[in-house]
Amino acid sequence: MMKPVGREATLLAFDYGEKRIGVAVGNALTRQARALTVVPNRNQVFRFEAVSKLIGEWKPDALVVGLPTHPDGTPHQMTQLAKRFGNQLNGRFNLPVDWVDERYSSVVADLDMRESGMGVAMRDAEAARIILQQYLDGLSDDWH
Repeated sequence: MMKPVGREATLLAFDYGEKRIGVAVGNALTRQARALTVVPNRNQVFRFEAVSKLIGEWKPDALVVGLPTHPDGTPHQMTQLAKRFGNQLNGRFNLPVDWVDERYSSVVADLDMRESGMGVAMRDAEAARIILQQYLDGLSDDWH
């Protein structure tokens, strides 16, 4: 697992889906993540224009992408699509990309949204928040 470049690193996280990409933002110093937006995954050009605007606005030091797998950890079709998306992010924006096991992020997002009354439209962004929070919670205190 790569670690962000500094203690105050800003991070953007992505929950990649064929129809929608959830996005969250977080900070390594506060170790807090928040749901940001959902990008419609219309096509590659639209997707990367939207991501480019977010990167320009938030100026992250690193990116985190959720890596979906079967409950037993074995990869499936979406694993490869998310991996390709993350590799494209790295290639296009020259930012380090880290991966987080996101097997249950959507399930947890659904529970969190029901409890908070959050609208379904932000489900994917909430899943990205959970992915990023998991990443931030995994940072050790001596990684700077």
